[in-house]
Amino acid sequence: MWHDFSDRRALFRNTLGQWVDQMMVQAEETVAPERYLRPPGALPEVAFLAACTRCGDCLTVCPPFAIRKVPSDGGFQAGTPYLDPTIQACIACETMPCAQACPTEALTVPAEGWKGYRLTAVELVPERCVTFSGTACRACMEACPVGDRALSSDPDGYPVLKAEGCVGCGVCIRACITTPSSYTFHLLER
Repeated sequence: MWHDFSDRRALFRNTLGQWVDQMMVQAEETVAPERYLRPPGALPEVAFLAACTRCGDCLTVCPPFAIRKVPSDGGFQAGTPYLDPTIQACIACETMPCAQACPTEALTVPAEGWKGYRLTAVELVPERCVTFSGTACRACMEACPVGDRALSSDPDGYPVLKAEGCVGCGVCIRACITTPSSYTFHLLER
């Protein structure tokens, strides 16, 4: 009988957990229908929107001025900071001054800094890259603030993007000489 009770409790917790996860996804889609790439150390979206005071402190301390504010027609997200690597990439500042400047916990410096932290998922689109057409280019590799840990070349000179070392800053997106860029980004689920 005790075993039966334990199994029911586990089933209830599992079901409740799935229901809560589903409700959070629905809340996020309702509150934040458009997804934005947030600065380093951002909380999950709904929590971020609740914690962010829209003070702009993170914008003013960003060395490359990569952080922008969501326009006033952005609903609940209006005035919150976001990154757009196609306009200006984050340069993966070692100390994350944007997160340090945040007066709330909307942005916090991750315990291990950039080690193991990713802003977004960057992907190479080989069909766009000039090296695959025989033109030598190292623009992305030379610009990458993380270096060989994230982006290097193979013996033929083709770029090799290493997901395990890439922080998703987007510098390669801006540095790429092709239009559109040979690199794209995809928002991560937080």
